[in-house]
Amino acid sequence: MVKKGMSEIEVIRCSWGNSKNSLYQKYHDQEWGKLNLDSTYLYEMLVLESFQSGLSWETILNKRENFRKAFANFDYHKVAKFNKDDFERLMQDEGIVRNRLKINAAINNAKILVKLEKENRTFEEFLTELIPKPIIHHPQKMEDIPASDDLSTQISKEMKKMGFKFVGPVTIYSFLQAVGLINDHLDTCSFKNGGL
Repeated sequence: MVKKGMSEIEVIRCSWGNSKNSLYQKYHDQEWGKLNLDSTYLYEMLVLESFQSGLSWETILNKRENFRKAFANFDYHKVAKFNKDDFERLMQDEGIVRNRLKINAAINNAKILVKLEKENRTFEEFLTELIPKPIIHHPQKMEDIPASDDLSTQISKEMKKMGFKFVGPVTIYSFLQAVGLINDHLDTCSFKNGGL
């Protein structure tokens, strides 16, 4: 229940958002499925989703602030300049997931974003060329939500051609949900239209 004015409103979340972890609830209520194409946020979600591969999203959310510090507040212009010393620092950082391939991918992907900008193209433009407006699904239950689809497979292929790493179809589908280009809130969820 939440208070709105003088009355109380029952909050119904997608089942995964009912975690006792307040970070999980906050992420479900305030970010997941809400359109946010800010370039720094896009990079943040790309990093977090790629690190999540093979792990739980809760693990990543619990380490999010550590990731933020480790990756220069997700300023990809700064991360693109990371050198061998920075890489070794990240490999020693117990606050993040210390995976050599994923750390390399995060630095590599920052470089690709900077390269895109030098070619007078932004990541946002690339995404919105393929998804001009958010795709809103109306799943009845969590089992109706796919892990990937034809669109995420297509975007994954395009991104790999551009040089991005750790961007398989499942990671990309989760990324598109995270930044609100796909809204998969359940029809019964209080946040399916952006919130209470």
